[in-house]
Amino acid sequence: MRSSWGILAAVSGHLTVRQASAAPGHHSLPVRTLQTLAQREPVCLKKLSAPDTGVLELTLQRPEVKNAISWELMTRLRGAIHKIEADATAKVVLVASSVPGVFCAGADLKERRHMSSSQVKEYANSLRSTFSYFEALSIPTIAVIEGAALGGGLELALSCDLRICGENATLGLPETGLAIIPGAGGTQRLPRIIGKSRAKELIFTGRRCDATEAVLMGNNSLVVFSFHHHQFLKEQ
Repeated sequence: MRSSWGILAAVSGHLTVRQASAAPGHHSLPVRTLQTLAQREPVCLKKLSAPDTGVLELTLQRPEVKNAISWELMTRLRGAIHKIEADATAKVVLVASSVPGVFCAGADLKERRHMSSSQVKEYANSLRSTFSYFEALSIPTIAVIEGAALGGGLELALSCDLRICGENATLGLPETGLAIIPGAGGTQRLPRIIGKSRAKELIFTGRRCDATEAVLMGNNSLVVFSFHHHQFLKEQ
């Protein structure tokens, strides 16, 4: 199995390349267009690098709605988790986004408006059980967060063992501003990670925090700022 430093190097490399591709003057790197991404499945599961590394990448890709979690995305996510569980070669899972500047904006509220109260309850229960299913995987899981991880997006990240953020990451549970309680495990997992007092402050106020503050709270494991950090990890 790859060392923990090797895994973190792969993650930081993922963030560094994405940040470089978005920067001015880097036209030689491939650019993913929203039109191309919109034609893809909402969830993609693939082996990262060589097939024998055991590193799987689970990618969210609903660019038109900032990876908002619809019924379809949730169903695809559960199917991907089942495949991971059945893969004897899997050693670690990276959860990432193919959409520049966003990890996951949370629940698909536009879809939710057309649901009955019983359907909303079923959706919340299904999302909570899906994240619990993911959390129960026997291999390490790492959320690679670039941009916004809000509501259900942060709750997905909280169900991972580790959270690695790019410097532009923003985390929060803003649902209370819409009179909605975080229903996919955030009220349980966040206090366990950063403590009850800090978790209550973030949940009650709906305040968002950046990657550096999240690390200080204990919510993130690492912030990747530049290529130099990637090089440091490679040398460990």
